[in-house]
Amino acid sequence: MRRTAALLILCLLIFPQTYGQTEKLPKVIEEGWELVTAGCDFPEGPTYDREKNLYFSNCYGRWITKWDGNKVTEFVNFKEDTLIVNRTNGLAFHDGYIYACEYGNGSIIKFDELGMAEILASGYVGKRFNRPNDLVIDEAGNIYFSDPKSYSRENLDGRLFRTNISTGKVELVYSELGFPNGINLSKDGRHIYLSESAFQRVLKFDIMEDGMLSYPKTLVELPGGDPDGVEVDKDGNLFVAHFGGKAVYKITPEGEIIAKYITPGKKPSNVEIVGDYLIVTECETNSVYRIKR
Repeated sequence: MRRTAALLILCLLIFPQTYGQTEKLPKVIEEGWELVTAGCDFPEGPTYDREKNLYFSNCYGRWITKWDGNKVTEFVNFKEDTLIVNRTNGLAFHDGYIYACEYGNGSIIKFDELGMAEILASGYVGKRFNRPNDLVIDEAGNIYFSDPKSYSRENLDGRLFRTNISTGKVELVYSELGFPNGINLSKDGRHIYLSESAFQRVLKFDIMEDGMLSYPKTLVELPGGDPDGVEVDKDGNLFVAHFGGKAVYKITPEGEIIAKYITPGKKPSNVEIVGDYLIVTECETNSVYRIKR
């Protein structure tokens, strides 16, 4: 006992700042979830309009749901006519329109307030997009969107594109990615955050003056599931859905995990912030939930 105590004192003297300290653990939140709606069909891509109406895709069911805070309705249904819209995923609201990643036919779609659809972009250098997954729109009206194909660490055929809403011009801004998935902008608009699901990590790109992207840095690794949808709050923190990991992680712009929300199901696919609430689409229970942040 005396020898052990002496060694402990010696260690405290030599390493006064580190001995006995433990790594800071993120805050874990599990209680407080509210059900927004059930009966979905692989819900994804939540976004909201100026009136705070929430919209989200039902990827397998071929319809987009609208929730006004009280009532759930069908915004648009394309089960019978799939010529323009077949299957949607990520959604984003901009200047009165909803823009959608349409992965069934491989295009970017624009919906007006009545749900009428038109194709904004359908391919690059004469070939259709693979499977547009998620998108984000900057202040200048440029849509950055992920276009995955193979879920593989060897066959890196995932890409990132940019298309302008006004001109429809399509540019390849990055390639050779392992299933690029959820995407968002940093609060200052100078960086792109991207979930690279096959590598279970979130990447951070600098946006160059010409709109192209720099070589990425790994912001954070999230093993045990696939990083999916990404949301950014007013302080610049990221909320990342961990598909298969039964969690949404709150992460600082520097990559530190500061909170873990344990979700009602194992497959949270995407996230959105509406007021004081974090909205989560969840594909194991085929439901949408919210929780106060």
